[in-house]
Amino acid sequence: MSDRHHHAHAHGHDHSPSPSHNHSLRHRLKHLLTPHSHQTADKLDPALESSARGMRALWVSLVVLGVTALAQGVVVAVSGSVALLGDTVHNTADALTAVPLGIAFVLGRRAANRRFTYGYGRAEDLAGIAIVLTIAASAAFAGWTAIERLLDPRPVQHVPAVAVAALVGFAGNEWVARYRIRVGRDIGSAALVADGLHARTDGFTSLAVLLGAGGSALGWQLADPLVGLAITAAIALVLRDAAREVFRRVMDAVDPALVDRAERALLEVEGVRGVGELRLRWIGHRLRAEVAVVVDGDATVRQAHAIAVDAEHALLHAVPRLTAALVHADPAPLPGETDPHLTLAHHMAA
Repeated sequence: MSDRHHHAHAHGHDHSPSPSHNHSLRHRLKHLLTPHSHQTADKLDPALESSARGMRALWVSLVVLGVTALAQGVVVAVSGSVALLGDTVHNTADALTAVPLGIAFVLGRRAANRRFTYGYGRAEDLAGIAIVLTIAASAAFAGWTAIERLLDPRPVQHVPAVAVAALVGFAGNEWVARYRIRVGRDIGSAALVADGLHARTDGFTSLAVLLGAGGSALGWQLADPLVGLAITAAIALVLRDAAREVFRRVMDAVDPALVDRAERALLEVEGVRGVGELRLRWIGHRLRAEVAVVVDGDATVRQAHAIAVDAEHALLHAVPRLTAALVHADPAPLPGETDPHLTLAHHMAA
């Protein structure tokens, strides 16, 4: 006998088991003393708030990086520094990544429908791919410009202005990096965290421009393009890390520690004898779970359903940013009993 439970529930609803099923005293006390609700509206409000925070982080950082890139662009025009040009292009690209992420956050607010039954959270993964492509394009442009200047060295003009612009670039990027990473981790957005790490590396590449400016001040014309190549290498490292993070999210990878945490929470639920299949996946910056728990084979449908409700409840409290869980109750097997799932085996074959 099994029971599937997959709907938002208020604890005022009648999901109580038959009198023969007793909840633990600890669970009842925790239930009464901890203010919470799992109704659909209550789940949606934090989701909307997280998207709103993500949008706020994007637009604020867009303004900061836009102003930074504009200031650097003016200096590039008068100095001819390719190192600063590479930094400016990358800062501009970083600012523009707010556009696909912003679109993704807006789409993520839309409700699920009969075509997109899980909603539109996956738009964040598409935004992550767009960000990776943007980083790759900026790396290619910066590298090409630096190589051209190596082949045709020219002196850098207004070296002090280049140095100041480099410091402005570092300050703007580091502020944006801290802001994006903090908000991204708070709301569980891998794309926003990746974008923050991207901005942090941009800050250090801005400092590298100072080296080029120093070399140019000493009369070494190759210093500027060599620093430009170093910046390209740094961008390539960011590209590698960002691509790996986005690839993992697209492939439904989660932190194994989250799986362990979910399993421990389930095993503490009264009536759960074991945990079978346990799956977690990110949809945007929110988690969903699918799990099979083993219950007493003599339990009634109502009792198995109550255990499934408790299991979902435990998961929602134990796993950060989990908004929904599908719990399937399997009866504990009897000696010599045939696996009831054997009829499904041929559907699961590779």
